[in-house]
Amino acid sequence: MTTRPLQFLRRGQPVALGNVPPDRTLLEVLREDLGCTGTKEGCGEGDCGACTVVLGEADGHGKVRYSAVNSCIRLAHSIDGMALWTAEDLAEDPLIQPVATSTQPRDSSALHPVQEAMVQCHGSQCGFCTPGFVMSLFGMYQNQVCQGRSISRTQAAQDLSGNLCRCTGYRPILDAAQQMAQLPPMAVNETELLQKLELLALTPQAPEANLAYITPTTQAELLAARAAHPQAQVVAGATDVGLWVTKQHRQFPQVLDVTRAAELRRIDETPEHIAIGAAVTLTEAFAQLTAQWPSLAEFAHRFAGLPVRNSGTLGGNVANGSPIGDSMPLLIALRAQVVLASQARGERALPLEALYTGYRQNVMAPDELLVRIVVPKPSATEQLKAYKISKRFDDDISAVCLVLNLDIAGGTVQRASIGAGGVAATPVRAQQTEAALQGQPWTEATVQQAMRVLQAEFSPISDMRASGDYRRTVLGNLLQRFWLESQGGAPASIAQLHAAHLEGML
Repeated sequence: MTTRPLQFLRRGQPVALGNVPPDRTLLEVLREDLGCTGTKEGCGEGDCGACTVVLGEADGHGKVRYSAVNSCIRLAHSIDGMALWTAEDLAEDPLIQPVATSTQPRDSSALHPVQEAMVQCHGSQCGFCTPGFVMSLFGMYQNQVCQGRSISRTQAAQDLSGNLCRCTGYRPILDAAQQMAQLPPMAVNETELLQKLELLALTPQAPEANLAYITPTTQAELLAARAAHPQAQVVAGATDVGLWVTKQHRQFPQVLDVTRAAELRRIDETPEHIAIGAAVTLTEAFAQLTAQWPSLAEFAHRFAGLPVRNSGTLGGNVANGSPIGDSMPLLIALRAQVVLASQARGERALPLEALYTGYRQNVMAPDELLVRIVVPKPSATEQLKAYKISKRFDDDISAVCLVLNLDIAGGTVQRASIGAGGVAATPVRAQQTEAALQGQPWTEATVQQAMRVLQAEFSPISDMRASGDYRRTVLGNLLQRFWLESQGGAPASIAQLHAAHLEGML
């Protein structure tokens, strides 16, 4: 099979690479093909952040969207037509110019404010993780400082949650995040960058079928490709498929990328629901959901690190079907439906929990794809709480995820929807517990009875994250916590302690 040349912008100039295999990662292309070893290889699974780079693409509204991503698990062909920055580019890119003198040539010896702040605040020691931190800071700089927004220590910690430091410590790096906004500003010349991206998109392609890495731009083309190539590996952000490449050394001779289909990248809103395309990133999807349910803010930023959320998609997380995928318990509790589509049979909708038939198994036919997720808007009596229990506060996999969504009116539970993760072979709906709550008075006695039902409803396994007994105990305790919070109680919050620690860090 053949692939068309991979094309992207770097330092304001087009880069074209031929014969890039469909399963080759962006990190491999940078380090091995281009010799750009400033981008480091660490964990190989999107956990340490040493490989972080920043991508830029047109947002359709005359602006550039900047995303810090993990290059170790990002397939190289997925950045076709985008702009790319590594830590080696910030002082070399002619499109990054001083704001006050943007018409003057840039001093080639000048560091970017991100780099200068790291120097001034002593933010680097061994230096291995530094390129990743610098690139996460660059993404933050473009998205926050260049938009006139201030950066709090808590915001900086959230944006840097996908980067691990083993020697310097986080205090000087957080100092640098705040210091960079005080230095003489620089910014990407977006007008020129958008023109170059447009020209890149118009570059004639070789008259050959892109058989190895398929990137349809419409849903109809995507479904036709799925029908024609049912054996192709489907990818969106590849934040899990990338692990199959780096950790299991699996090879994929053919890849079907869903992220270029315009319909799958949309978020449509009606008075009754929100329809989130399957290729919408987790960052964008959680922003939309948090706008409707502000209580989800902490849960959203604890879903992996920011570089993973910037690449991963909501549809990919759902279709993947991992029993510890955090979005599914939330969507189950929100009574979401998934829409599946095929070229031959059109679309069909079903409750999200009905998608799964077993561990990483689902009801989709070989020619079907998940195209969007439809979430009803909240009711006036709805109370929603999402709880994530993990060993680390940031950038960790849940031992237990429990999301409770109760409609309570007149002191009675009118309706209950509960999603759970980490307690069964698939993300599940706690139907027995819902039945124990629905129609009952919202009292401590009702909650105590429902706790016993919830603890007995599942038989979680013991593994490296937690024992089965611990998981059952936590399930009941989280329901009790929901009750206490609904009564105005203020249980100790690890999130508040975490934020206070960051703000007070010297």
